[in-house]
Amino acid sequence: MPLSLAQLRRNYTLYGLRDDGEQDDPLVLFGQWLSQARKTEAPPAEANSMALATVDSEGYAHCRILLLKGFSAEGFVFFGNYQSAKGEELASNPHAAMTFFWPGLERQVRIEGAVERLDPALSDAYFLDRPAASQLGAWASPQSQPLTHRSELEGLLREVTERFAGQQPPRPEHWGGYCLQPRASSSGKAAPTACMTASTTACETAPGSAHGWRPDEVPPSRNRPCARCGAG
Repeated sequence: MPLSLAQLRRNYTLYGLRDDGEQDDPLVLFGQWLSQARKTEAPPAEANSMALATVDSEGYAHCRILLLKGFSAEGFVFFGNYQSAKGEELASNPHAAMTFFWPGLERQVRIEGAVERLDPALSDAYFLDRPAASQLGAWASPQSQPLTHRSELEGLLREVTERFAGQQPPRPEHWGGYCLQPRASSSGKAAPTACMTASTTACETAPGSAHGWRPDEVPPSRNRPCARCGAG
C-alpha cells in the first residue's frame, strides 16, 4: 500500500543556519544563499523562483510562482502584467510576501513589505532584454481574462506578430516591473526533526540600527512540546 502523505518525511541535516563568513545583513545573506542555490538547484528548478503572495480587496489571499529579476538595497524586483489578477491585487493592497525555497540547501527565505511599480525606464530596459517571443506575448496575452478557446490567444499572438513585424516592440503600458521594499525578512534552515521549530533569523526595520535592520535569532524549540503531537 502506498504511503499516506502523513507518513512522508525526511530528516534535514545538511547545513546550519549560518556558516562561517555569512553576514548579519539580510541582503548580503540572501545574496550568499542565492549564489549557493544556483549551484545546488539543478534544472528544471530555478534558484530565483519564488512564491509571491498577495491579498485582494476582499481580504482573500492568492499565491503564485514567479521569478526574481533583481535585488538591491532598494528592494526585490519582479515583472508582470499590471492588468492581471496579481496586478489588480497589488493596486488595491500594495503589500506582498515572497518565499524562496531551496531544497538542495534545505533553506528558505521569507520577505515581506510594501510593493511599488518600478520606474518605467527600468521596466523599458528589462523589456528590451527579453526574448522576442516574450515581448510579443506581453502584448498578446490578456492575463487572468477568460478565453473560450486557445485559438483566441493564438489569434491575438498572430495579430501582434504582424503588427510589429520587422521592428522592435515597445513595452506595453500594461506590463512592467514591481519592487518589494522589505519590512521584514526571515532566513531559515529546515530542522532535523518534525517536532522542532526551524532556526530562523528575523529582521525588522529599526530606526538607528545598523543597516536599518534589527536581527532576532529564533532558536529551535527543543524544550517546548510540539503543539500538534505533544512531543518535546
